Amino acid sequence: MTAPSYRSRLIAELVGTFLFFFFGFSAIAAATDRPGSIAGAGVAAAFGLGLALALFTFGHISGGHFNPAVTLGLASGKKFPIKEVPGYWVAQFLGGSCAAGLVVALHSEPTQKAIASSTGDTSAGKAFVIEAVATFLFVMLISAVATDKRAPWNGVFAPLAIGGFVFTAAITFGPFTSGSFNPARSLAPALYGGGSNLWVFIVGPLLGGVVGGIAYWAIRRESGDK
Repeated sequence: MTAPSYRSRLIAELVGTFLFFFFGFSAIAAATDRPGSIAGAGVAAAFGLGLALALFTFGHISGGHFNPAVTLGLASGKKFPIKEVPGYWVAQFLGGSCAAGLVVALHSEPTQKAIASSTGDTSAGKAFVIEAVATFLFVMLISAVATDKRAPWNGVFAPLAIGGFVFTAAITFGPFTSGSFNPARSLAPALYGGGSNLWVFIVGPLLGGVVGGIAYWAIRRESGDK
């Protein structure tokens, strides 16, 4: 079977990121414009299930990263070509920006601020640690369910496991950091205003992703796998 071309994979990353973010941002819009229609758990479910749907749709084409921190983390763990990282980042940012722009155009001005990542009353240092640690664990999980063929659940259950992680992390950490764990998720709405301490949502996830990718690579090597 012929592997998808780099161009095809970039298109899949762009459209997949759009799908993922459009569901998540639309859920935030519903919570903002229609109070009581959807709670925090509903927003978390929209992000988690939106990511699972994007993975089911495009995971077999591009690998289903939809997150710059995941792309860098997998490259750090020797499971993705480092030379292809910039292209994936551009595709993810464009897809996310289109999703954020459409949601902003369709909904009220408060939605524009609501979809932006913000540390709120959480200190930047605390938010940074949460974002970094959550992304570290996220990339470890992805490395296991999507790249480690020794795992009996490898591949087939990856979308559910990865989407489930985002749902769980968003519920657990969202009240403190907006639950980003994804630089594109934070950069895209920042184009339209709002948010605070943007560096937290860029540096934290990227650092956590790199450490997570390297850590899982080290564990694999220790257990005799390459």
